[in-house]
Amino acid sequence: MEALQPDKKFLIQLAHTKMPYGKYKDRYLIDLPEYYVVWYHAKGFPKGKLGQMLETVYTLKLNGLENIVRNIQRNFPK
Repeated sequence: MEALQPDKKFLIQLAHTKMPYGKYKDRYLIDLPEYYVVWYHAKGFPKGKLGQMLETVYTLKLNGLENIVRNIQRNFPK
């Protein structure tokens, strides 16, 4: 079985996306507090690309892989 390859363009975009509204407006998605992302997971992620990104952040945080996005932020500047 072939492993899924993450969409590089999506991950680069995610690394540079900030929360567009709410209490954590203008904070990078990867820097959102874990409890907030877990709350979104329970409530339901928003529709569209932001929801996909928040769901990816949830999965990365759940598995302790936030450094993947932080490395992208350092190595692929906007």
